[in-house]
Amino acid sequence: MSRRRLLAAFGGAGALAIVGGTAACGSTTDTGSTSTASASASTSTSTAAGTATEVASETAGPYPADGSNGPDVRTESGIVRKDIRKSFGSSSGTAAGVPLEFSLVVSDLTGKAITGAAVYAWHCDRDGNYSLYSEGITDQNYLRGIQETDATGTATFTSIFPACYSGRWPHIHFEVYSSLANATSGDGPIVKTSQIALPEDVSDVVYATDGYSKSISNMSQVSLATDNVFGDDSGVTELATVTGSVAAGYVAKLAIAIDPSGEETGGGDAPAGGGGAPPSGAPRPASS
Repeated sequence: MSRRRLLAAFGGAGALAIVGGTAACGSTTDTGSTSTASASASTSTSTAAGTATEVASETAGPYPADGSNGPDVRTESGIVRKDIRKSFGSSSGTAAGVPLEFSLVVSDLTGKAITGAAVYAWHCDRDGNYSLYSEGITDQNYLRGIQETDATGTATFTSIFPACYSGRWPHIHFEVYSSLANATSGDGPIVKTSQIALPEDVSDVVYATDGYSKSISNMSQVSLATDNVFGDDSGVTELATVTGSVAAGYVAKLAIAIDPSGEETGGGDAPAGGGGAPPSGAPRPASS
């Protein structure tokens, strides 16, 4: 049982991987390099023979669009997609920003890849706002999508680098389901709810580019140790490894180990860390 379960009586486990480019913290130059997270963050680590370290459970925050707080985008036709930069259905908006492809590599607690599971991922745009919730974009559903894990346990999304908004470290939310059918039915169950933490050096380089200026001051006021979600352990099981550059785009990878039999309630069975308010202020739920 994980420390978070002991503290908050929450279940589930996971392993996830992200790859992307990095550069010196605060640098404005666009040089390709590699940001390497700790071994426990980038790969499933062993705590005992044949036992992988479980990814921490986290709150889904106030903007999940999974039916736990307002709209449920999981049941909409078109939500199963790799490229989540554009809205789908009756919406037509596109989220602008530095390209980011992120992959979640899901295994069980023995390190065996989980094939046929589903990952629902979502995050804010470069202004720190969430589709379906934040003022001005309640009619958009971009930066949300579901993918099925392949034979290697991998689910990959094409997106943009998210902003750093006040009170939160740069992150991506995700929920893991045992099957695509469970993910898109709206009924679940959710096996794991957690978040991906993005590296500081990469974030600093991205935020020095056009369109991300609001993130610079927000980033200077938060650290992994002080973040209200990652702060209890500095996101040790959630920190992605990223490679790439602003010009070429970034690739992120995070390997997570989960308990396939785990079950969490909608919104995430995790300590109630605040999601933080995006720059536009408290968002209002769109009608479902």
